[in-house]
Amino acid sequence: MKIAIFNVHNWERDYLQRANNDKHTLKMFDTYLTSDTVDLAKDCDAICIFTEDNAAAPILDRLHELGVKYVALRSAGFNNVDVPHAKKLGIRMARVPEYSPYAIAEFAVGVMLALNRKLIRTHYRIMEMNFSLNGLVGFDMNGKTVGIIGTGKIGRVVAKILHGFGCKLLAYDIVEDNSLVEKYGATYTDLDTLCKQSDIITLHAPLNAKTHHLIDEAKIADMKKGVMLINAGRGGLVNTKDVINGLKSGQIGYFGMDVYEEEKGLYFEDHSDDILQDDDMARLMTLRNVLISSHQAFLTDTALTNISRITFDNLECMEKGDSCENEIK
Repeated sequence: MKIAIFNVHNWERDYLQRANNDKHTLKMFDTYLTSDTVDLAKDCDAICIFTEDNAAAPILDRLHELGVKYVALRSAGFNNVDVPHAKKLGIRMARVPEYSPYAIAEFAVGVMLALNRKLIRTHYRIMEMNFSLNGLVGFDMNGKTVGIIGTGKIGRVVAKILHGFGCKLLAYDIVEDNSLVEKYGATYTDLDTLCKQSDIITLHAPLNAKTHHLIDEAKIADMKKGVMLINAGRGGLVNTKDVINGLKSGQIGYFGMDVYEEEKGLYFEDHSDDILQDDDMARLMTLRNVLISSHQAFLTDTALTNISRITFDNLECMEKGDSCENEIK
C-alpha cells in the first residue's frame, strides 16, 4: 500500500520505519491533517493520523474522493474522527487501544513524587549552589488516600503501584473492577465522595461528552484543602480556568498537567522563539506548585514500538479484508 502518515514527529519516525520494514510505501509529513493538507494523501490507499489531526466529515469526504480506504490512528482516542461519517463512506478505521499502560501509570506516579518532594525546585536550587532545605518539606505517600478516576488498563497499574506505597485507594468508574478490590483493597465510590476524601486525585478516564470538564469549580470546592491533582489522561477532563482559580486560592495544593485542553498547536512543537499567546498556560507556568509536561507520559521505547507495530498490523488486517480487533465500529 501507499500510506500517507500525517503529523510525524522526529521521536517516532524511526519506530514507524522499522515497523514497516520496507513493506509499504510511506509518505511522511510533519504537518497536521487538515482541509488544507488533505490532498497530500493523493494516490494513497491509507492514511495514518495522530491525536491532533482533523478527520471531520468534509476531510473524510475528500479522502474518499482521493481513494483512501483506510484510516489508522496512532492513538487510543478517536474523538478527532467523525466515525459515523467514515462508516457511511465505507472507510475502515482502526486505533491502538493499548500500547503501554505502564508508561503512563509510572509517569503519573513520578509526577506525584516530583511535586510532593519538590524535586524540580530542588534541582534548580542546587544548580545555583543553594543547598538550603527551607520550603522543601514533603509528605509520606504511605497512608495517604488516593482517588483514581478511571480504572481501565492505566488506572489498574496506578492502583498496583500506589498499593505498594501503602496508600489507601478510592476508585471511580462506570465499570467496577473487582480485582482491584481483592488485590489492593480499593474501595469504589461515587465521584463526590472520592473528591471529598482524597489527598491525591489522579485522572485516567476517557474524554467524552459525559467526562468533559469532569473536574470543575464545584468538584474542586468539594476537595480537601491542598489536594494534589494529577491529569495524565485527557486535557478536557478538567476545566483549566477553574483549576487555576483553585491553585490561586490554595484549594488545590499541587497540580500535575501532562495534557491540556488547548494543547493543539502548542504541544509537541518548539515555541522557544515565540511569544506565548495562551494566557491560561502562561499563568500556570508561573506557579511553583504546578508541574507541566508536554503530553509525555506515553513516551517510552516500549510504547513507541508497540504503537508502530500495532498500527501496521491494523492496516494490513484491513487491507486483507479480515476482521480487525482494533477496528473502530
